[in-house]
Amino acid sequence: MAVPGNKAAVGNKIVLGDKALKAAVDKFLKTVSFTAQGEVEKAVRAAIAAGMIEGHETFTAAVALSSEKIGLNITIYSKIEL
Repeated sequence: MAVPGNKAAVGNKIVLGDKALKAAVDKFLKTVSFTAQGEVEKAVRAAIAAGMIEGHETFTAAVALSSEKIGLNITIYSKIEL
């Protein structure tokens, strides 16, 4: 069976190669990173404008990654130091 790209046929299944998997995940993470950065910046600016923070604080933020199809469910916590 002819299989395009970085995939191989093993029996009746198509197996994704490491290079193709990395490229797919990288593409997803670039999109998420770009969107998340903009949202965090917007929220920080709004919090400063509302007097909730002064703009020199450190706070914890979380990102939740989930996909029912692959059984992924993780929340990543990290600090943002302004």
